[in-house]
Amino acid sequence: MTTPVRSLSLETARRLAVVKQRLAGPRPAPDVPGLLDVARSIRCFQLDPISAVARSHTLVAFSRLGPYDTALFDTALFHDKTLFEYWAHAASIVLTEDYPIHSSIMRRYVRGDSPWENRVRDWVRTNQELHDAILADIQERGPRLSRQLEADGLHPEGWVSSGWTSGRNVSRMLDFLWTRGEIMVAGRQGGQKAWDLTGRFLPQWADRSEIERHEVSRQAIQHAVRALGAGRVQHIKKHFIRDSYPHFDEVVGQLEAEGKVLPAHVHGHHAGLRGKWLYHAEDDALIDRLEAGEWQPRTVLLSPFDNLICDRKRTEAMWDYFFRIEIYVPQAKRQYGYYVLSILDGDRLIGRIDPTYRKKERRLDINHVYYEPDGPTDAASGKRVAAAIQELAKFLGARSIQVENLDGVPAAWKKALNAL
Repeated sequence: MTTPVRSLSLETARRLAVVKQRLAGPRPAPDVPGLLDVARSIRCFQLDPISAVARSHTLVAFSRLGPYDTALFDTALFHDKTLFEYWAHAASIVLTEDYPIHSSIMRRYVRGDSPWENRVRDWVRTNQELHDAILADIQERGPRLSRQLEADGLHPEGWVSSGWTSGRNVSRMLDFLWTRGEIMVAGRQGGQKAWDLTGRFLPQWADRSEIERHEVSRQAIQHAVRALGAGRVQHIKKHFIRDSYPHFDEVVGQLEAEGKVLPAHVHGHHAGLRGKWLYHAEDDALIDRLEAGEWQPRTVLLSPFDNLICDRKRTEAMWDYFFRIEIYVPQAKRQYGYYVLSILDGDRLIGRIDPTYRKKERRLDINHVYYEPDGPTDAASGKRVAAAIQELAKFLGARSIQVENLDGVPAAWKKALNAL
């Protein structure tokens, strides 16, 4: 029996994505249960060291919870241990209840026979003394910072690469041990990770079962589809455990045959919308409600690494919104700015801001506000954007907001923004 293909308007597909990302509707409470509620919806918070405004994972939570105490992350990570740091679609904070999914990736790390995997294994074998010394040090002394693990008397062979890891032997070995699941991030001091043995730090209640590879994909694909709302196969592959789904095509086919995920077409002019989309069967009723007009939009600012827009091609197809991170672009060549936050207004991306938080002065500088063509120009939208910036300032603890360049934004926006 052929499953009917559901027809989704572009507006419905956008709204479904926004709702599933917890960016519309009532906000979860700004406490640890609320943070976990968000984590179960979006499945991971991408980590990034840049903090021109705030750390990205804290901004992702802010977009969903509103102003909250960022110490919630430390409580969940290092006290309750309901979250931990590992790879998802990049280095991320993930749910401890998903440990069986992630531990499968740990077990598979550099177990293949690609040239890169062979190279890593050869380097570890050459530096077995360093490997053993790090684990022995942590075993004996408890959680250790990387600077405390600098191996006196050891002469490891350098890791040679074209990037920042070249020659960083202890850091590279820690990355290896972390990715293999032998150690975990057990705390942070001044931004530095404190490492402990996984067997000692992982809570007793954590599920340590080794699920087989089909089941890994079966669970993870459904998590990704739920988080996306709807997505094409290439979108699903790039989400959650990016490019780490064993037997992907086979498992997607099984889930579709079982009616767990359902086919759809998304209507629109962009070429990236063409072809089959998939959504989770659990969301049929939600789609019905969205199509009936049940919709509680919000206006929020998005981290450049936010899960809604981290897949740039999907973002362009669904929102006709071209977004690239310009952190590593020379200043003179930047189109928008160093650390740009996108403005999500309901189901539309209507602009972006280039902010900097001056922590010493407790001042939020809005260096530039950009308006997307065909966005709203009325006074109400200007007030919504201004309110979103005010909320960011409150979250950061800013005492003042300084808005500088408003060239090209609608007059009604300028009025609201100049009043900040």
